[in-house]
Amino acid sequence: MAEKSAHTLAQTQNSNSLRKQEQLRINLEEDIQFKGLTSGFEDYHFVHQALPELDLADVDPSTTFLGKPLRAPLLISPMTGGIEEARLINLNLARAAQATGIAMAVGSQRAAIEDPGVAVTYQVRGVAPDILLLANLGAIQLNYGWGASQCQQAVDMIEADGLILHLNPLQEALQPDGNTNFASLLDKIGRVCREISAPVIVKEVGWGISEAVARRLASAGVAGLDVAGAGGTSWSEVERRRADRQAGGHIAAAFADWGIPTARSLLMARRGAPGLSLIASGGIRTGVDAAKAIALGADVVGIAAPLLKPATISPQAVIQAIQEVIEALRIAMFCIGAATLTELKDSPHLKVKEKM
Repeated sequence: MAEKSAHTLAQTQNSNSLRKQEQLRINLEEDIQFKGLTSGFEDYHFVHQALPELDLADVDPSTTFLGKPLRAPLLISPMTGGIEEARLINLNLARAAQATGIAMAVGSQRAAIEDPGVAVTYQVRGVAPDILLLANLGAIQLNYGWGASQCQQAVDMIEADGLILHLNPLQEALQPDGNTNFASLLDKIGRVCREISAPVIVKEVGWGISEAVARRLASAGVAGLDVAGAGGTSWSEVERRRADRQAGGHIAAAFADWGIPTARSLLMARRGAPGLSLIASGGIRTGVDAAKAIALGADVVGIAAPLLKPATISPQAVIQAIQEVIEALRIAMFCIGAATLTELKDSPHLKVKEKM
């Protein structure tokens, strides 16, 4: 019986490794962005202030999030882990986060909970001792035998400052043998919030968080939400590319335009959970996008896709990409006369574009 159990575990680990390798390859090599759905930030514009009464040198985008200082309100969103290719990517991302003073989250650590031998692919504290670092597990695992102990293990594994529990019902539904029992999950999320030593952020993976869901998660005791709306990477498209059977691909293709655009989800989450910290991610590509997200109520902005390919090259390539986002954010703040993020968040200069 023990031999059979070990064989089953080995099969599962091998399957997970192949899935992660396939997902990473697709993200690096193929166009898997939303086609008919955008992030929604293009519906807004800043009213340019020709007399900002401000020195650009005085624009300060620094903030504090989960009790840790950030030089800019940016988070490197979860991308990968659990496979050898991910180790260098995560180290390059972490070195860049340390150099630029921003936050970072690792990819799902399920693989390392099941196989401690791959934990090293997530461990970046050695090169990034000062950053705000977030661990990451799928919330759905709480319905498949996991609990606070595994969540604490994920935090301790990487010396994290907080834990992301991600929600991905559509992705699980599209995966062969996906974990689709999302019944009674809210109470288990609440129990984790109460029992582990780190703050918990709940994150979607690319289809957004609605006002009703934000309200329910706030009542469960989460410290923050990452809306991760539609408009960036489409994980239904990733799963379509992965589908072995033609029928599976057709099903995934039906969800090409599914989801809540990031800008809209951000407004929904702010209404549903006005007291929570909010991360806006999903299709944010520039510092102007980031500025709009902050003005709409986000505390921090998450970016992934623009940093993935640079992370396969070097820390310097990632640093350059991050610095471009930060500088565009600062210039946008300058051009509306906002010297701080507080002034940006309260800016009267963000307007909905008029329809022509």
